[in-house]
Amino acid sequence: MELIAVPGIPEIDPGDDLADLVADRIDLDPGAQSDERDRPGSPPVGDVLCIASTVVSKAEDRLADLEAFPAGPRAREIADRLEGITGEERDPRFAQAVLEESTDLVMEAPFLLTETRFGHVCVNAGIDRSNTGGADLLLLPKRPSESAARLSEALSVPVIVTDTCGRPFRHGQRGVAIGWAGLPASRDWRGERDRDGRELGVTVENVVDELAGAANLVAGEGGGGTPAVVVRGFEFGAMAGSDEQFRSVETDFVRQALRGWSHE
Repeated sequence: MELIAVPGIPEIDPGDDLADLVADRIDLDPGAQSDERDRPGSPPVGDVLCIASTVVSKAEDRLADLEAFPAGPRAREIADRLEGITGEERDPRFAQAVLEESTDLVMEAPFLLTETRFGHVCVNAGIDRSNTGGADLLLLPKRPSESAARLSEALSVPVIVTDTCGRPFRHGQRGVAIGWAGLPASRDWRGERDRDGRELGVTVENVVDELAGAANLVAGEGGGGTPAVVVRGFEFGAMAGSDEQFRSVETDFVRQALRGWSHE
Protein backbone atom coordinates (compact mmCIF):
# COMPACT_ATOMS: atom_id res chain seq x y z
CA MET A 1 0.00 0.00 0.00
CA GLU A 2 1.26 3.48 -0.85
CA LEU A 3 0.27 6.89 0.54
CA ILE A 4 0.75 10.01 -1.56
CA ALA A 5 0.22 13.57 -0.33
CA VAL A 6 -1.59 15.58 -3.00
CA PRO A 7 0.78 18.47 -3.79
CA GLY A 8 -0.03 22.14 -4.13
CA ILE A 9 -3.49 22.35 -2.55
CA PRO A 10 -3.99 26.11 -2.02
CA GLU A 11 -5.70 27.90 0.85
CA ILE A 12 -9.39 27.01 0.56
CA ASP A 13 -12.14 29.61 0.40
CA PRO A 14 -15.90 29.11 0.73
CA GLY A 15 -17.35 27.72 -2.48
CA ASP A 16 -14.09 26.24 -3.80
CA ASP A 17 -14.48 22.97 -5.71
CA LEU A 18 -12.35 20.48 -3.79
CA ALA A 19 -12.88 17.74 -6.37
CA ASP A 20 -11.46 19.94 -9.15
CA LEU A 21 -8.53 21.02 -6.98
CA VAL A 22 -7.60 17.40 -6.26
CA ALA A 23 -8.20 16.14 -9.81
CA ASP A 24 -5.99 18.91 -11.24
CA ARG A 25 -3.05 17.77 -9.09
CA ILE A 26 -3.06 13.98 -9.15
CA ASP A 27 -4.37 11.19 -11.40
CA LEU A 28 -6.74 8.96 -9.47
CA ASP A 29 -7.34 5.26 -10.11
CA PRO A 30 -11.03 4.42 -9.60
CA GLY A 31 -10.31 0.67 -9.49
CA ALA A 32 -13.34 -1.59 -9.11
CA GLN A 33 -16.86 -0.29 -9.39
CA SER A 34 -18.82 -0.02 -6.14
CA ASP A 35 -21.11 -2.98 -6.92
CA GLU A 36 -18.03 -5.19 -7.46
CA ARG A 37 -16.43 -4.26 -4.15
CA ASP A 38 -18.92 -6.31 -2.12
CA ARG A 39 -18.30 -9.55 -3.98
CA PRO A 40 -16.09 -12.29 -2.49
CA GLY A 41 -12.67 -12.27 -4.13
CA SER A 42 -13.26 -8.76 -5.49
CA PRO A 43 -10.39 -6.86 -7.10
CA PRO A 44 -8.59 -4.02 -5.31
CA VAL A 45 -10.72 -1.05 -4.41
CA GLY A 46 -8.28 1.27 -6.17
CA ASP A 47 -7.39 4.69 -4.83
CA VAL A 48 -8.99 6.08 -1.69
CA LEU A 49 -8.86 9.84 -1.07
CA CYS A 50 -8.44 10.95 2.55
CA ILE A 51 -9.19 14.65 2.94
CA ALA A 52 -8.98 16.78 6.07
CA SER A 53 -12.22 18.08 7.52
CA THR A 54 -10.53 21.49 7.76
CA VAL A 55 -10.62 22.08 4.01
CA VAL A 56 -14.07 20.50 3.65
CA SER A 57 -15.37 22.91 6.30
CA LYS A 58 -13.76 25.89 4.60
CA ALA A 59 -15.20 24.96 1.21
CA GLU A 60 -18.64 24.56 2.84
CA ASP A 61 -18.34 27.94 4.61
CA ARG A 62 -18.29 26.59 8.15
CA LEU A 63 -16.26 29.57 9.32
CA ALA A 64 -17.73 31.52 12.22
CA ASP A 65 -16.97 34.39 14.57
CA LEU A 66 -17.55 34.26 18.30
CA GLU A 67 -20.01 37.14 18.16
CA ALA A 68 -22.38 34.83 16.28
CA PHE A 69 -22.78 32.84 19.52
CA PRO A 70 -24.08 35.15 22.26
CA ALA A 71 -23.66 33.23 25.50
CA GLY A 72 -26.69 31.99 27.36
CA PRO A 73 -26.84 31.17 31.08
CA ARG A 74 -25.71 27.56 30.56
CA ALA A 75 -22.68 28.61 28.52
CA ARG A 76 -21.69 31.23 31.10
CA GLU A 77 -22.00 28.66 33.87
CA ILE A 78 -19.78 26.21 31.97
CA ALA A 79 -17.16 28.86 31.18
CA ASP A 80 -17.04 30.01 34.81
CA ARG A 81 -16.64 26.45 36.06
CA LEU A 82 -13.85 25.63 33.60
CA GLU A 83 -12.07 28.88 34.45
CA GLY A 84 -12.22 28.01 38.13
CA ILE A 85 -10.79 24.52 37.52
CA THR A 86 -8.05 25.41 35.03
CA GLY A 87 -7.22 28.97 36.13
CA GLU A 88 -7.41 30.05 32.47
CA GLU A 89 -9.85 32.63 31.13
CA ARG A 90 -12.70 31.03 29.18
CA ASP A 91 -14.90 32.79 26.65
CA PRO A 92 -18.54 31.82 27.29
CA ARG A 93 -19.29 32.44 23.61
CA PHE A 94 -17.03 29.50 22.74
CA ALA A 95 -18.94 27.33 25.21
CA GLN A 96 -22.15 28.47 23.51
CA ALA A 97 -20.77 27.45 20.10
CA VAL A 98 -19.89 24.02 21.48
CA LEU A 99 -23.39 23.60 22.90
CA GLU A 100 -25.02 24.58 19.62
CA GLU A 101 -22.87 22.13 17.64
CA SER A 102 -23.64 19.23 20.00
CA THR A 103 -26.49 16.89 20.77
CA ASP A 104 -25.04 15.55 24.02
CA LEU A 105 -22.70 17.02 26.62
CA VAL A 106 -20.92 13.86 27.75
CA MET A 107 -18.52 15.57 30.17
CA GLU A 108 -18.35 19.20 31.36
CA ALA A 109 -15.02 19.30 33.20
CA PRO A 110 -12.08 19.58 33.10
CA PHE A 111 -12.96 19.98 29.39
CA LEU A 112 -16.05 19.69 27.22
CA LEU A 113 -16.55 16.27 25.70
CA THR A 114 -19.55 16.28 23.38
CA GLU A 115 -21.40 14.32 20.74
CA THR A 116 -21.69 16.17 17.44
CA ARG A 117 -24.88 16.23 15.45
CA PHE A 118 -23.58 13.43 13.21
CA GLY A 119 -22.58 11.13 16.10
CA HIS A 120 -18.85 11.77 16.62
CA VAL A 121 -17.77 12.11 20.28
CA CYS A 122 -14.88 14.55 20.66
CA VAL A 123 -13.59 17.54 22.61
CA ASN A 124 -15.35 20.88 22.04
CA ALA A 125 -17.56 19.46 19.25
CA GLY A 126 -14.45 19.41 17.07
CA ILE A 127 -14.43 23.20 16.77
CA ASP A 128 -11.02 24.41 15.62
CA ARG A 129 -9.35 27.69 16.56
CA SER A 130 -6.26 27.21 14.36
CA ASN A 131 -6.00 27.34 10.57
CA THR A 132 -9.32 29.14 10.51
CA GLY A 133 -8.60 31.43 7.57
CA GLY A 134 -9.02 34.59 9.62
CA ALA A 135 -12.28 33.68 11.36
CA ASP A 136 -12.50 32.99 15.09
CA LEU A 137 -13.74 29.43 14.67
CA LEU A 138 -13.88 26.63 12.15
CA LEU A 139 -16.77 24.23 12.71
CA LEU A 140 -16.80 20.63 11.53
CA PRO A 141 -18.79 19.85 8.37
CA LYS A 142 -22.48 19.52 9.15
CA ARG A 143 -22.80 16.09 7.53
CA PRO A 144 -19.33 14.81 6.66
CA SER A 145 -20.48 11.54 5.10
CA GLU A 146 -22.63 13.52 2.67
CA SER A 147 -19.59 15.71 1.93
CA ALA A 148 -17.58 12.54 1.28
CA ALA A 149 -20.33 11.19 -1.00
CA ARG A 150 -20.31 14.32 -3.16
CA LEU A 151 -16.53 14.15 -3.54
CA SER A 152 -16.65 10.40 -4.19
CA GLU A 153 -19.20 10.85 -6.94
CA ALA A 154 -17.20 13.65 -8.57
CA LEU A 155 -13.87 11.81 -8.40
CA SER A 156 -15.08 8.20 -8.85
CA VAL A 157 -13.02 6.99 -5.87
CA PRO A 158 -13.91 6.27 -2.24
CA VAL A 159 -13.43 9.29 0.04
CA ILE A 160 -12.76 9.56 3.77
CA VAL A 161 -13.14 12.88 5.60
CA THR A 162 -10.60 12.91 8.42
CA ASP A 163 -10.02 14.80 11.63
CA THR A 164 -7.51 14.50 14.47
CA CYS A 165 -8.84 13.32 17.79
CA GLY A 166 -7.54 12.25 21.18
CA ARG A 167 -8.32 8.79 22.52
CA PRO A 168 -9.13 7.50 26.00
CA PHE A 169 -6.14 5.90 27.72
CA ARG A 170 -3.69 7.24 25.10
CA HIS A 171 -1.50 10.35 24.96
CA GLY A 172 -1.65 12.53 21.86
CA GLN A 173 -3.94 12.70 18.85
CA ARG A 174 -4.38 10.56 15.76
CA GLY A 175 -6.28 10.74 12.50
CA VAL A 176 -9.83 9.38 12.54
CA ALA A 177 -12.63 9.18 10.01
CA ILE A 178 -15.67 11.38 10.63
CA GLY A 179 -17.25 10.82 7.21
CA TRP A 180 -16.80 8.32 4.39
CA ALA A 181 -18.34 7.15 1.13
CA GLY A 182 -17.54 4.50 -1.47
CA LEU A 183 -16.30 1.82 0.93
CA PRO A 184 -17.63 0.28 4.16
CA ALA A 185 -16.47 1.75 7.46
CA SER A 186 -15.36 -1.63 8.79
CA ARG A 187 -14.69 -5.20 7.77
CA ASP A 188 -16.02 -8.09 9.79
CA TRP A 189 -13.62 -10.87 10.74
CA ARG A 190 -16.18 -12.77 12.79
CA GLY A 191 -16.38 -16.35 11.61
CA GLU A 192 -12.81 -16.28 10.26
CA ARG A 193 -10.17 -18.50 11.87
CA ASP A 194 -7.06 -17.43 13.78
CA ARG A 195 -3.65 -19.11 13.42
CA ASP A 196 -4.68 -21.77 15.93
CA GLY A 197 -7.91 -22.56 14.11
CA ARG A 198 -10.17 -20.81 16.64
CA GLU A 199 -13.17 -18.99 15.22
CA LEU A 200 -13.11 -15.21 15.74
CA GLY A 201 -16.21 -14.00 17.57
CA VAL A 202 -15.83 -10.26 18.17
CA THR A 203 -13.22 -8.81 15.77
CA VAL A 204 -14.57 -5.98 13.61
CA GLU A 205 -11.80 -3.88 12.05
CA ASN A 206 -12.46 -0.15 11.69
CA VAL A 207 -10.94 0.31 8.23
CA VAL A 208 -11.78 3.98 7.68
CA ASP A 209 -10.14 4.99 10.97
CA GLU A 210 -7.04 2.95 10.09
CA LEU A 211 -6.76 4.59 6.66
CA ALA A 212 -7.34 8.03 8.20
CA GLY A 213 -4.58 7.39 10.75
CA ALA A 214 -2.18 6.23 8.04
CA ALA A 215 -2.99 9.26 5.90
CA ASN A 216 -2.37 11.58 8.84
CA LEU A 217 1.24 10.39 9.01
CA VAL A 218 1.73 11.70 5.48
CA ALA A 219 -0.50 14.77 5.74
CA GLY A 220 1.31 16.25 8.73
CA GLU A 221 0.06 18.87 11.15
CA GLY A 222 0.09 22.63 11.68
CA GLY A 223 1.06 25.14 9.03
CA GLY A 224 3.11 22.66 7.01
CA GLY A 225 0.36 20.10 6.62
CA THR A 226 -1.10 18.87 3.35
CA PRO A 227 -4.87 18.32 3.53
CA ALA A 228 -5.35 15.55 0.95
CA VAL A 229 -3.70 12.12 0.77
CA VAL A 230 -4.28 9.33 -1.74
CA VAL A 231 -4.13 5.76 -0.44
CA ARG A 232 -3.07 3.56 -3.35
CA GLY A 233 -3.20 -0.23 -3.41
CA PHE A 234 -5.55 -0.80 -0.49
CA GLU A 235 -7.62 -3.98 -0.77
CA PHE A 236 -10.76 -4.35 1.31
CA GLY A 237 -10.86 -8.12 0.82
CA ALA A 238 -13.74 -10.57 0.73
CA MET A 239 -15.02 -9.97 4.28
CA ALA A 240 -18.44 -8.51 4.94
CA GLY A 241 -18.52 -4.75 5.47
CA SER A 242 -20.50 -2.46 7.75
CA ASP A 243 -21.10 1.28 7.98
CA GLU A 244 -21.39 1.26 11.76
CA GLN A 245 -18.83 3.71 13.14
CA PHE A 246 -20.07 5.48 16.26
CA ARG A 247 -21.16 3.47 19.28
CA SER A 248 -24.71 3.87 20.49
CA VAL A 249 -25.19 5.08 24.06
CA GLU A 250 -26.60 1.66 24.93
CA THR A 251 -23.34 -0.10 23.99
CA ASP A 252 -20.91 2.66 25.06
CA PHE A 253 -20.12 1.76 28.66
CA VAL A 254 -17.45 4.47 28.97
CA ARG A 255 -20.00 7.15 28.15
CA GLN A 256 -22.47 5.64 30.58
CA ALA A 257 -19.83 5.75 33.33
CA LEU A 258 -18.93 9.36 32.53
CA ARG A 259 -22.55 10.41 32.91
CA GLY A 260 -22.40 9.35 36.54
CA TRP A 261 -19.09 11.13 37.22
CA SER A 262 -18.42 14.78 37.96
CA HIS A 263 -15.20 16.77 38.35
CA GLU A 264 -15.27 19.16 41.28
